Amino acid sequence: MVKISRNKMIIQRIYKIRRIAKVDTQKIRENMLQKLQELFSLTMKQAQNKKLGLPQRQKWVRAASYVAQVINSVTQSFDEAQVTKDLERLEKMINEAMAKEKGGRSNTTG
Repeated sequence: MVKISRNKMIIQRIYKIRRIAKVDTQKIRENMLQKLQELFSLTMKQAQNKKLGLPQRQKWVRAASYVAQVINSVTQSFDEAQVTKDLERLEKMINEAMAKEKGGRSNTTG
């Protein structure tokens, strides 16, 4: 039987955990990027929706631009706290874009 020191065993476990975390983080990042790209596409479609007034379309453009910034941020580094903060800000922007126009028309499309 090979005798392994406790310190070496701890180091090996840390290495394994780091490897698992790296793989899991990559999977999370890939999944998040896919969903963000889908969201970008949807926000751009709303920005180009001629049924909406110009102010509403401008809000959708800002939301789409912010989605693109979040995508860029996630591709460069994965900071879960920052991504959560970015998504909360994005949600607020989208809620503002979805708000009813002054004339009482709804922004949602089917």
